[in-house]
Amino acid sequence: MCNDLKMPVSQINRLVNYKQILKLIRKNRYFCAKEKSMELPSDFCRQMEKLLGAEYLSFLSSLKTESPVSVRINRSKWKESLSLNPVAWCPDGCYLEQRPSFTFDPLLHAGAYYVQEASSMFLYQVVLQLLSEPVKALDLCAAPGGKSTLLLSSLPQGSLLVANEVIRNRAQVLNENIKKWGNPDAVVTNNNPADFVRLPHYFDFILADVPCSGEGMFRKDPDTVAEWSLENVSSCAVRQRQIIEDVWPALKPGGILVYSTCTYNTEENEENIQWICSELGAESVPLNLGNGWNIAAELMGSASCYRFFPHKIKGEGFFMAVLRKQGKTMQNEAFNLKVKGKKQSIVRPENVCRWIRNSDDYQFNVSDSVIKAYSSVLKEDILKIEKLLKSLSSGLTVATFKGKEWAPAHDLALSAALDSSAFPVAELAIEEAIRYLRKETVTLSGTLPVGYVLLTFLTIPLGWVKNIGNRNNNLYPQEYRIKTTYTPPALKTIF
Repeated sequence: MCNDLKMPVSQINRLVNYKQILKLIRKNRYFCAKEKSMELPSDFCRQMEKLLGAEYLSFLSSLKTESPVSVRINRSKWKESLSLNPVAWCPDGCYLEQRPSFTFDPLLHAGAYYVQEASSMFLYQVVLQLLSEPVKALDLCAAPGGKSTLLLSSLPQGSLLVANEVIRNRAQVLNENIKKWGNPDAVVTNNNPADFVRLPHYFDFILADVPCSGEGMFRKDPDTVAEWSLENVSSCAVRQRQIIEDVWPALKPGGILVYSTCTYNTEENEENIQWICSELGAESVPLNLGNGWNIAAELMGSASCYRFFPHKIKGEGFFMAVLRKQGKTMQNEAFNLKVKGKKQSIVRPENVCRWIRNSDDYQFNVSDSVIKAYSSVLKEDILKIEKLLKSLSSGLTVATFKGKEWAPAHDLALSAALDSSAFPVAELAIEEAIRYLRKETVTLSGTLPVGYVLLTFLTIPLGWVKNIGNRNNNLYPQEYRIKTTYTPPALKTIF
């Protein structure tokens, strides 16, 4: 192993504690070794050789190859067929030949697709095979939002998704991605797993993509190699059990729990599944696999598990198991609670209602100069969840009151519920779209009427400008804007 720390002593002295220095040394040793080949922790190598046996060398070789790039299409926005290499287990997933500059693709900002690792798209099969009726679903460790957006696209119509992230700054990223995806039947929360005890026996479906040691990301993220240790593996396994134990009361008897990690060891995977079955009373639920998928089975125990190895499939390392909570389904206890909260005005603002397709399916609330729309069948649930948990957003923000008028909200522009025929529309070329996403001034046709104009790229909405005649005001949210001043020589979209 290379022992050189390529950094001036003066910079090392500015590090405030030994943990920072140790982490830095590990990283620099790793990168120095990577110039020759990927140097993995010896304990990890022994672990994988024991797990894989004759396949071990093939596994090591796969870590020296480039990570495949995959995306998942948002079919509520992009309905045309694509001539891209499909992901076998998810019809909306596809592989790209190379990694483009996603930052400079307006369709990513518009929520027309999500950059997601192909292995984790296997969640689609759980929904397809096990859920046929509307459900109340929880994505417990949801940031940055890949699996949440998949659930929003695949859950039966009429379902409600609560997407939760305990770390505040990651919850903000999750919130942005949920809004860009455009499905209003979601609540984004920022809570600890134990907080969901306030919703006893409420959820029909819980996804727990638990924090893990990240072995499956070694090829994609070098930092995970530097941070790996047997001690960290054991620490993660204990934390994962605590997370499941904390959220277990919120799952209905008969409900489905999906447990997943992006790691290989059995301590965080099969051993935890055995613990959930024996200690919490869960039973394994098997799934049907397609021919040629090359998804591996469990490495120990009797519960059905699904393992993704990079030498077998086109994707990164991933583990998933599906469990059912035993017992009889009982009446929902959560909403028998009396919840106090600020009173909201229930209205039907006709001038704003016309901005939404099928507006009769929604109820509208006005509070603090904001009009929000909720699915009529989910509104009661959403509002009570907002009171019981720390909510960042819910439903669809349709409009805000500015000056003397209601202004369409950015969330509305990105929502699948938007009726774009209610507004004048300006289609942008890709260069102008990037200018808009940087919150710069864009050039519009002089024939557009004064007022709010919806800007689109390849007919998919990006956001609003307010045309005031001789100029227009860019209304793209400051926090979403492209911050880099660099522009690639050639701008193009993946489509």
